Amino acid sequence: MALKIRLSRQGGKKNPVYFVVVSETKSKRDGAAIEKLGIYQPKVTDAAKKLTVDREKYAAWQAKGAIATRTVGQLLKAAPQS
Repeated sequence: MALKIRLSRQGGKKNPVYFVVVSETKSKRDGAAIEKLGIYQPKVTDAAKKLTVDREKYAAWQAKGAIATRTVGQLLKAAPQS
């Protein structure tokens, strides 16, 4: 069972909201997720509210072997630590 930490799109037309989720590599993008780790809202202007992720859960899943996608990794690197 290979795991990935990736984005799952939600929200309405022209108003995307993405959940940062842990899911199996073979599942669909918006399919069943094992756990929701956070939320990314690209349309929000406040940088502190744009990306909120539970970093403890993120680190725990990485310790279990989950690999973050390139996009998630770049978002977490650019986001302010809170």
